[in-house]
Amino acid sequence: MVKHGKDRWDLFDWSLSSSSEDLDFELRGHLPMPWGDFFLNPRRLRGSDFLMRWNQGVWSENRIQEAINQTQEFCSIPYGPSGTAPDDIREYELYFERLERAGLSQLKRPDILIFRKSDENSISELVETLGGPGELPFIPEDDEVIRQLLSKAVIAVECENSLWRAQQMPGYGRELKPMRRLGGKPGLAKSTVLPTVIIKEEDRGRLLTWQEENGIPIHVWHLFFDLAFGISLAEADSLIGEGLIESTPQVFQAPGGATTSKDIYKVYYHYAYRIGDMVEEPSLTADSITDNNGHILPFVRFEGGRLSINAATAELLEAAARERDEG
Repeated sequence: MVKHGKDRWDLFDWSLSSSSEDLDFELRGHLPMPWGDFFLNPRRLRGSDFLMRWNQGVWSENRIQEAINQTQEFCSIPYGPSGTAPDDIREYELYFERLERAGLSQLKRPDILIFRKSDENSISELVETLGGPGELPFIPEDDEVIRQLLSKAVIAVECENSLWRAQQMPGYGRELKPMRRLGGKPGLAKSTVLPTVIIKEEDRGRLLTWQEENGIPIHVWHLFFDLAFGISLAEADSLIGEGLIESTPQVFQAPGGATTSKDIYKVYYHYAYRIGDMVEEPSLTADSITDNNGHILPFVRFEGGRLSINAATAELLEAAARERDEG
């Protein structure tokens, strides 16, 4: 359990926390609303930013799974607590409260598992035996059926997302150049705004441990509004170890208002592979929820869109599958 001052940071807070630099969304044309009095089951939820970021996270993971499942060679399932959580905000909170009551709040599993399409039927049977995708985070990984499931995985994916059009970011297309702060290693100025694949320091060690214990390579896939980049966790860890990617302190805010600082790594997209492009852009539609007191909280919902996996990513997955078979 993590605490910040008098504010309790439980799993729901961590899962819905957002970087302070992303909390700048504003809905215009509405009267001021008493956000501090808004209660949700009965947790206080401040502003539309958190609801929009939560919805975007759900949207991005769904787009990645759909893209994989639409290929001829591969299929995917949600696996980690975030990936299997309900897509209703009230049920979402209750889900994470159940994880904490079960003593599983410190679990760190990747969000998605990818398999060969030829294993799809057996994977579905195993998941149903376990009670469905939503039950996976509650089952220890020494369970025999979980071990069978993991033995068939090609790679695991940790999902990240950003509210940016990557190709319109000012630093997109700039070449890396020697930087004094990096001891002459290639990089860009800290203020450069460009696509990166983000890895949290608090997640890096736990994901590396999971990868070693299960023998399944983890890749971090970062979805933007127009395309997606990915990098293997092993490659990212190597870049960090070589001093090519430095840590950046970032202030995160929980829905209740508490803040804390976390170190993150922003891996330049130059070191990543391009997973694919959004061949159909999502629509942004107005939505709202109403609390028990009748207060209406408006937010923007991401709907639709389609990510297309490119040939190079398909080849990467095929190579990982062959290595898995040979191992």
